[in-house]
Amino acid sequence: MKSYPEQPLDNPVWSSLTNVHFNECIDYGNVKFYHPDFTPFGAFINEEDTRTAIKKHAELLDTFFIVGKKPKVPSSFKPPKKYVGLQMIIYKEIELPITENIIELKESHYSDLMNLINLVYPHFFKKKTNLLGRYYGIYKENILVAVTGERMQTNNFTEISAVATHPEYTGKGYAKQLLTYASKKIFEKNKIPFLHVDETNLGPINLYKKLGFTERRKMHYWLISK
Repeated sequence: MKSYPEQPLDNPVWSSLTNVHFNECIDYGNVKFYHPDFTPFGAFINEEDTRTAIKKHAELLDTFFIVGKKPKVPSSFKPPKKYVGLQMIIYKEIELPITENIIELKESHYSDLMNLINLVYPHFFKKKTNLLGRYYGIYKENILVAVTGERMQTNNFTEISAVATHPEYTGKGYAKQLLTYASKKIFEKNKIPFLHVDETNLGPINLYKKLGFTERRKMHYWLISK
């Protein structure tokens, strides 16, 4: 597997919006956001004063996140609330046999996907998030029981996101299977998989480490609200 400079991962939202997801960007200059239909994330560079962009973006949705350094917010807004995530990365394919029937989800699977997401992973997934990359799922008796997919992307890196399993089907190894499969598909494109996870979410963190992901850095998520 080729190695790539990892500097784009230091500001992954910005890197994605100025690269693969250029068309999904709302551009305020040195502050950029995903269109709200895709995901509630934004980022900035060059120590930009973010107050004007935040005020404009707040006309589109009530709450959203800036990922990276602490932003400046308008005085009429609440102080930004910080959440800390771990950025994790893997450099080689996961050595786990894929025994489940995993399919790439299409438009015909959209309602099943959204029903599962709304049940277990509703906070960051919007109505067009699935269009940011490929999504994969496992069906059991015509029920979509587990999914994962791709979100932020640059030419060299792809984020794995929305690792979600129906609560009645946990403990069966479906997440491992999907992570293995999704990572394999990313490597096949000569790209490197990475992901983000809340630093307090110890169960998934331990799973990712067992599969071969390593912690690259901490990421700060600033919740912006009026």
